[in-house]
Amino acid sequence: MGIKITDTKKQKISEDSFDISEILTREISLFGNAFSNKKKEQWYAELNILLKSGIDLKSGLELLSETQKKAKDRDLMATMLSQLVAGSSFSEIIKKNSNFSDYEYYAIQIGEQTGQLAQITLELSDFYKRKNDLKREIVSALTYPIIVLCTALIVIFFMLRYVVPMFVDIFKQNKVDLPDITEGIINFSNFVSDNGWVLLIFLLTVIGSIILVSKKPWFRKILGSIQIKLPILGNYFRKIYMAQFTQALSLLTSAKVPMVDSINLVKNMINFYPLQEGLRKTNTAVIAGDKLSVAFAKSPVFDKKMIAMVRVAEETNQTEFIFQKLNEQYNQQVKHQSQVISNVLNPLLTIIVGIIVGVILIAMYLPMFRLSSVIG
Repeated sequence: MGIKITDTKKQKISEDSFDISEILTREISLFGNAFSNKKKEQWYAELNILLKSGIDLKSGLELLSETQKKAKDRDLMATMLSQLVAGSSFSEIIKKNSNFSDYEYYAIQIGEQTGQLAQITLELSDFYKRKNDLKREIVSALTYPIIVLCTALIVIFFMLRYVVPMFVDIFKQNKVDLPDITEGIINFSNFVSDNGWVLLIFLLTVIGSIILVSKKPWFRKILGSIQIKLPILGNYFRKIYMAQFTQALSLLTSAKVPMVDSINLVKNMINFYPLQEGLRKTNTAVIAGDKLSVAFAKSPVFDKKMIAMVRVAEETNQTEFIFQKLNEQYNQQVKHQSQVISNVLNPLLTIIVGIIVGVILIAMYLPMFRLSSVIG
């Protein structure tokens, strides 16, 4: 019989239960204060080995505390250990600690209730391993294009700010008539020189405003709609989140969590509005009596391949296996598309930068020919 997870929108699991709308928002820290995903991957893997070896949870946490290199991580382990000795369950300790997500809390709670804590820690380690691998793929694909773009912007700014004005002085001294393209570049250079700080403040204001409203539902809806409609990149973004979705659902179904509760939990965990909206509709349809494959078919975010595979899972009662295979396929597709995007973006940005620099140079050298005739 499946373990029932209460719908947090209607009930509370305990008196100190909290809203799960902030799932995974605490996993990223700019200054390394959080127990990062990379650390979690190794930590859960080591905890799994210890538990499978027959070591109890208390002794396992003591051993893991001794292996931590950083003081803050040792303090975290010591705090968890003291709470465990005081009588708190492992899942409650995870729930109260801001370094861990609600997803981990529910997964570990399932492990405690079913006696499969060792298996759940292995699943969590695999979850973060794939998440870290996916992050590395994305970073690897975008690092070089971003470096090229930033370098190009610096070069263009330097040319407009310092090189172009030098040519302008020469042209003015010799009263050379300037071509339209040259006048356009000069006017743009003057605009950048006169309004540089204004442009910088405006850019920082826009970035700050985006950060402030990034969690607002209306902004996430607009951003998600734009993301999914982008040529090439839209399908890439969708597959990234589908990979996360299928992995999370695979873990929950393997722990025999009811499908309605699994969908509700994953819906709040993945911060991608089109998928969240699709899962909301799916949850409503499943509660109304529809099959999962029929409910998925009502949302465009789910592709036909997933719908067909889920239909097979329903007929063969192999939901966990199907979602594992779907996750592997999506991960492979994301990896392949990351390489393709990287291979396309790199020469494309190089060409764009070359065209921009070339236009500026041509604009500056065209009057030089007139200047040489005037001097001659």
